[in-house]
Amino acid sequence: MNLEGTDGRQGGQAGVQVMAVAPDTRRVILLHGVWMVGATMRWMAARLREAGFEPEVFGYHSILGGPAAAVPKLVSLLREKGPAHLVGHSLGGLVALEALAAKAVDMPVARVVCLGTPLCGSRAARVLARRSWTGIYLGRSASLLRQGCVTWPPGIEVGMVAGCVPRGFGALVARFEGAHDGTVSVEETRAPGLAGHVVVEASHTGLLVSRAAAAQVVGFLQTGRFPA
Repeated sequence: MNLEGTDGRQGGQAGVQVMAVAPDTRRVILLHGVWMVGATMRWMAARLREAGFEPEVFGYHSILGGPAAAVPKLVSLLREKGPAHLVGHSLGGLVALEALAAKAVDMPVARVVCLGTPLCGSRAARVLARRSWTGIYLGRSASLLRQGCVTWPPGIEVGMVAGCVPRGFGALVARFEGAHDGTVSVEETRAPGLAGHVVVEASHTGLLVSRAAAAQVVGFLQTGRFPA
């Protein structure tokens, strides 16, 4: 496991303020990735429940609906039910950050943990998008996966858990040069505003059932930092 510090900078735009949220809130909303369904987050939800959190899974249609449909639904959920932390796998992390950027003034979110999220954009998605017959594989999530999301409102602590087990279809498409999880490269998961970045022994899909990843998620939600 590789635990890295950051330079303390926050993502986002100057002058934008967010709602103050107590970091000890127990509610956690989990978002799945592309081609997946809410059930894929249940194992992680169980680990969070064991740690004393109150997890709930946010399901959305990643192909037919995409971020354009998911973001407003997430914003409404946050406003209706109150403060929460967010945990998103892959595309789910991008959807979470897009929701915060869309309604930065009043989003009741304290901390966000991304699992294998391509903050800098996905090379695999860009390669697939070059041809119409492979581009449809990503549906309406293609644009966000290609561009990523490297900024978010100040005041929200965002942590990244990346994987380094090179097992997955994306590796055949993207032909990564550095460390990767089989779908997303470790470099694609980095952004200057992260409060923490950690690499664990897991593939992209394996992050969903990795005890090492779960321990890092729990630690970050509890303290705003990854455990050593």
